[in-house]
Amino acid sequence: MMNPTPIPAGMAEPEIRRLPLPEDRDFFAHFPLALALVGRDGGLRVNEKYSALFDPAEIDGGALRHLTETPGPGWRKAGLRSRDGKIIEVHAQAVRLAAGTLILLADDHALTRDDELTHLRERITELEKVSATDHLTGAWNRAHLTRVLHSELSRSLRFRQPLSALLIDIDHFKQINDHQGHQAGDAVLCKVVELIQGKIRSADLLFRWGGEEFVVLAVSTRYRDAHTLAEHLRGLMAGHVFPHGAPVTVSIGVAEHNGQENVEALFSRLDAALFVAKNSGRNRVVTDPRGNSDNWAAEPAPARSLVWRDSNNSGHPQIDSEHRRLVELANTLNTAESAPPAAFDAAVSNLLQALAEHFTNEERLLETRGHPGLAEHRRTHATLLRKAAELRDSGGSLAAGDARRPLIEFLVNEAVARHLFSTDRGLFLSDTP
Repeated sequence: MMNPTPIPAGMAEPEIRRLPLPEDRDFFAHFPLALALVGRDGGLRVNEKYSALFDPAEIDGGALRHLTETPGPGWRKAGLRSRDGKIIEVHAQAVRLAAGTLILLADDHALTRDDELTHLRERITELEKVSATDHLTGAWNRAHLTRVLHSELSRSLRFRQPLSALLIDIDHFKQINDHQGHQAGDAVLCKVVELIQGKIRSADLLFRWGGEEFVVLAVSTRYRDAHTLAEHLRGLMAGHVFPHGAPVTVSIGVAEHNGQENVEALFSRLDAALFVAKNSGRNRVVTDPRGNSDNWAAEPAPARSLVWRDSNNSGHPQIDSEHRRLVELANTLNTAESAPPAAFDAAVSNLLQALAEHFTNEERLLETRGHPGLAEHRRTHATLLRKAAELRDSGGSLAAGDARRPLIEFLVNEAVARHLFSTDRGLFLSDTP
């Protein structure tokens, strides 16, 4: 094992590099299936095989439009009009990528011959290496976890927000494949992802680590709360009736970043916790009781100013102007921790009002662009505002002291720093003023 390399608290946050679009790679152009990439901006890019067979206008047709709106694992039948006007029956699958939604089109020949199918699976695996999602389950893939994790660790240290991870392993999964078949095993994997996605928060991230193992990054979450989440997930799996009928359980290891370790060391602790869970009878959660949250609880939390950098620009003038204003208001709130109640309440009100107005404006812009993720983004906005209101109400008179910290940290770190600098920024990167 390598020696742990801590990430200094003052270190500049590494930018998550946006991978080139798949069509920039030779294998996209020459992929054995017809491919179409519907970008976040609504733009369309197709490979050579698609261009030779189909009219790009078919993407706007009912079958494929529905597919782009509901991406997920599994092949679905669709009838597409070819270049010569004939209707061709194909099997279609939509895969979420960082750049947009990728549509794969295959004929019966490609999906019935073993040699063709083996080759196809190899090529999809290769395509996955430059994408962000696992083609079977729809969860983020391991390569995307590698890209995201360093940024999340840096943000955790900068804003003094805990970061926990859950390593989830499906118990006796090999027996499912051996006794029920690989189709049953694939169905279990997809259902496990569906159940986890329905339980975690919109801010949390689910990744397929490999095989039957998954990772949940629980942001702004102490190991104690991550343990509670893990127990909920464990109980959810144990109580669910899976398609193949046999019970399915999971073992889960939990750990919180301790501020003095690199990614390898963090996952070594996760592995150790999971090992204990599996060797103690399975269907249980084991948590490593160490993390930044205990250290930070014992010391005062210094006010940290948010800094606007050019890399935070989305490219949309209105959005960037509103983001800069929100950063200013967040910094004002951060310095008002010891202010009289009236001044503190004014700082909170100003930031909340600006957030609500920004969310409304942003949703209108996304609706105009036909953004496919608008409904989910609108729910995220509503959740942020509701949580902020709950924290404000729970503070009573908002007297100076520790009662103010949860509200300040949520508004500054979660609603502004995390949501605006990452989620919102990515929505408009490809737009032009």
